[in-house]
Amino acid sequence: MSRPLAMSALGGLIIAALIVGVMLLTASPAANAQTVTVHKTPWCGCCAAWVDHLHDEGFDVIVKEEEDLTPIRSRLGVRDELMSCHTAEVAGYVVEGHVPAREIRRLLEEKPDVNGVSVPGMPQGSPGMETPNAPDPFDVIIFSGEDARTEASYRGTRLVSEPARP
Repeated sequence: MSRPLAMSALGGLIIAALIVGVMLLTASPAANAQTVTVHKTPWCGCCAAWVDHLHDEGFDVIVKEEEDLTPIRSRLGVRDELMSCHTAEVAGYVVEGHVPAREIRRLLEEKPDVNGVSVPGMPQGSPGMETPNAPDPFDVIIFSGEDARTEASYRGTRLVSEPARP
């Protein structure tokens, strides 16, 4: 191969590599979607609505229908006072209940040393629990072992407050 031809081929490879790099860095959120595995009972409609919320927010979701979520919650360390109607797993974290996608993204970005997050109970107006009535206020709880603290407060889909970051 002649030297000018070899240099031209090398230049072409460099340009192709740069184009691929730019494409990877600017990929859409759906292309970079995190997979969430949702454990839910077959008869729960609000759980299916929460799955739709995650899809709408760009997450890939795997649904596992379970008759009894107790063994899953026990394995994942979800205490009784944190329970809701479904339990999810994402990147080694637990997501219990109607947690807004925004809070899941923050968990994945900040990577705190915790078990996961929870929205205990089934607050009206939370993602998957939409209602024409006034939404309930609710807290997103971050937990690990016996420790739990409020990570954010919402009224329906509106963020009301979150702790200051250092």
